[in-house]
Amino acid sequence: MIRRALLLLLASLLLCAGAGQAQAAGYRYWSFWERDGGHWVYATQGPSLARPSDGDVQGFRFAVSEDSANASRPRGTADFATICAKTPAQDGRKRVALVLDFGTPADAPDGETPPAARTACARVSPDATTAEALAAVAEPLRYDTNALLCAIAGYPEKGCGEQVSQQRTPEHSRPTAERKSPSDDGPSLGLVAGIAVVVLLGGAAIWQVRRRG
Repeated sequence: MIRRALLLLLASLLLCAGAGQAQAAGYRYWSFWERDGGHWVYATQGPSLARPSDGDVQGFRFAVSEDSANASRPRGTADFATICAKTPAQDGRKRVALVLDFGTPADAPDGETPPAARTACARVSPDATTAEALAAVAEPLRYDTNALLCAIAGYPEKGCGEQVSQQRTPEHSRPTAERKSPSDDGPSLGLVAGIAVVVLLGGAAIWQVRRRG
């Protein structure tokens, strides 16, 4: 009985080790954000449906992420006054500040290099959507057959929301090839030590039972 329980415990520990090494499925895509005071909030509508107001700040970030919960936010702290400082107000038009973050080399498709992040002030009609504001300052845009935004200012040249194998990190996800810790090659030192202790204790228990028998 003791030996059987020991084997079951060891199997559980090894399964936990394997689960820790499992890779999550992420997607490489442009995420859409809205600025709320000093914070970025993941947009609840797509850019083709959202209709920003005059003075709004909206952002786009190209990165690999599993979902909106761990998506990378646009970098930078520029506000509306800074972004639209050189774009004066005009009657019958609204101004929308846009932050375009093309991401990092780690998130880029093979063979492509992300452009430097930039901001733009779009002056558009009062009923214009975010997609229309984006088209006014960051063409060429590329969409897939499902109207998913694939490229801003021509980046990336190919691909659209493709699945990418990745490893979770404390801050946010990155492709597996770009982030690798010592624990990626096998169970952690702590786990190995724990298994060793269990084996020793189990062996001692079995020895005690045999001795008493």
